[in-house]
Amino acid sequence: MTISRRNLLAAGVGAGLLTACGANTGRGGGGSGPQLSQWYHQYGEPGTEQAVQRYAAAFKKAHVTVQWRPGNYDQQTAAALLTDSGPDVFEVNGPTLDQIQGGQVADLTALLAGVRDDFNPAVLTPKTYDGRIWAVPQVIDTQLLYYRKSLLRDAGVEPPTTLDGLVDAAGALTTGKVKGLFLGNDGGAGVLGGTPLYAAGLQLVTDDARPGFDDPAAARTLGKLHRLYAGRSLLLGAPTDWSDPSAFVQGLTAMQWSGLWALPQVQKELGDDFGVLPFPGDGPQGRPAVPVGAYGAAVSTRTGHREAAEEYVKWLWVERTDYQQDFALSYGFHIPARISLARKAAGLRKGAAADAVRFTTDHGYAQPLLWTPASQTAYQDALSRIIKDGADPDRELRAVVGKVSGELDRVKKKS
Repeated sequence: MTISRRNLLAAGVGAGLLTACGANTGRGGGGSGPQLSQWYHQYGEPGTEQAVQRYAAAFKKAHVTVQWRPGNYDQQTAAALLTDSGPDVFEVNGPTLDQIQGGQVADLTALLAGVRDDFNPAVLTPKTYDGRIWAVPQVIDTQLLYYRKSLLRDAGVEPPTTLDGLVDAAGALTTGKVKGLFLGNDGGAGVLGGTPLYAAGLQLVTDDARPGFDDPAAARTLGKLHRLYAGRSLLLGAPTDWSDPSAFVQGLTAMQWSGLWALPQVQKELGDDFGVLPFPGDGPQGRPAVPVGAYGAAVSTRTGHREAAEEYVKWLWVERTDYQQDFALSYGFHIPARISLARKAAGLRKGAAADAVRFTTDHGYAQPLLWTPASQTAYQDALSRIIKDGADPDRELRAVVGKVSGELDRVKKKS
């Protein structure tokens, strides 16, 4: 299975375990110094694999062998971390709390000395636990609301800045041939995740480790997503799903929720006839919300090469800002994890790209570290029932709050 960086945003952090990966670590070959193995998930963007091999070859203090890992990467790395024959350095969309508490990953706080504040806090915070950093963010992916300027102008509709405005705009923009909004072929249940909760001024998990959506505002907001679904203003059954902008550029929908990675294709097809927005806020405490995700470089504590591996991570993801910018913008379209690099990137300085960077900086949020796979599953299942079946949001969320409370109690006991 070949996947791209966008998949990080469509699914929660995986924590399942498979059987141990055995001794096929990729170490070996010539060169002087330690033999390090580095794992990446199998990116879909052309040129990415060759780029990371080039970065590894440029490191002179160790021989670094890159492995491209197809299949369920999160499960592979979780299993490998339980052994002493896994990778020395690996990218991870966590690490998970269990991996941190189990001592499977190294504390990398010292690597960011002097530059910690230059990493976007939206993606650094989920890699921080107990004040320490457990992975160095590599790149930022984000999702946004694309809208067709001409279609909104012809219908007399302003770009929506509230959730009520989005619901109304989707209805007004729906005609016989064009739907007002595309949130994915399931009506948004799979991709939106916690974004509507943050738009209501809430959180998935509070700073004191409690469910952050035990509030009437949560049910009110999620109920409006069912209004969209039931009002027949959503595009359903499109040839491609939300991550592909084809439905938007082909005129099947006036607005679409998709990723930053889609922006170059949209711009190529539509020129200046589009804009981007964050997910609009809802209610008196509401605020715009932009979901972000970031793979990070982590180091195993089990392989016996920890010191050399940490030195390599610092060299590549802290010191070599040229490689960091290349990785973010030359293969697909992403935001560098470093604020200073995002500001300097020529391709992010104007138009919709600049708006996307600003929205991400001002309104970005990531799934918190304490949001476990079990919590994610319970919430996603409830969200699907609310949107598609019209299930009572208050009743569904009460059940989810109970499940999440139990998960938070479980992980806190291990602290």
